[in-house]
Amino acid sequence: MAEQRKQLQEINRYKDTMFPVGIYIATKTSIFPEGRGYMDLHWHEELQFTMVTSGTVGMKVNGTDYVMEEGEAIFINRNALHIADYMTDDARYISLDVPEKLLGFFTKSRMEQDAVLPFTEDFFFGAYVFRGKTDWERKILDDLEEISGVFMSSDRSDFWEYDVSIRIAKMWLTMIRNIPHEQNQMINVDTVIKKQRRMQSMLDYIHNNYMNKILVEDIASAGMVSEAECNRCFNEVVQDSPIKYLMQYRHLRARELLVSTDMSITEVALAVGFTDTSYFIQHFRRQSGMTPKAYRKTLK
Repeated sequence: MAEQRKQLQEINRYKDTMFPVGIYIATKTSIFPEGRGYMDLHWHEELQFTMVTSGTVGMKVNGTDYVMEEGEAIFINRNALHIADYMTDDARYISLDVPEKLLGFFTKSRMEQDAVLPFTEDFFFGAYVFRGKTDWERKILDDLEEISGVFMSSDRSDFWEYDVSIRIAKMWLTMIRNIPHEQNQMINVDTVIKKQRRMQSMLDYIHNNYMNKILVEDIASAGMVSEAECNRCFNEVVQDSPIKYLMQYRHLRARELLVSTDMSITEVALAVGFTDTSYFIQHFRRQSGMTPKAYRKTLK
């Protein structure tokens, strides 16, 4: 799993490969089953519906910020770079991951061509938030609650997968019938995709080399762009500089090591790219509000 997490793409490992629909339950400090949780930028092939069940959650999708309160939800399109970058201490959310093929019923169907691909292949349709202010949004929120309830129940009815599939298809139909959606033909999609791939290359470079000394020129080289363009890309997508993102990612990996290993504080610092233990402790305190030692005690 550690090797997998270095990459931006999340590959969902479904227990039941005959029904590849998954539910994840996340808090600020945990995610079950194991996956990409708080402060972990990633993308995946599946569509995602995330409902906040308590507290407040902030997500960034393709560089745009969205904030959801308890009872609200967000749809995140396939291949969209996203991260839960803000959670109150009491926050909890449930994510439903859905394979695109479930919505089209069968390959090359009219449903797939007319009602699925125009939305899932629209690079500029990254996300949509359901606030529950309209009847159709409340219906989707109710459906999400029902679906998650079925997944978490220990007493499922016969053919429950069929029931869930129907609910997901109805939820999708409700959404595409009501959301404002117009593909922008004036924008060069190939150019935008090229920029995204460059960004993914630079982010992957950080994820694979964060334990080493990294300069902005190294990150820029990974994306085959100038340092100035590298900075512009990071400000546009993650709204931070490359070095600040690197430090944030080191902090995330350090938290994991503090909880999952018995490594000393110095060993953790070195493992995530800090050569000065004192500086690591200061940086960790600024990010978490506590020292690494205190953080470990609260979660072990």
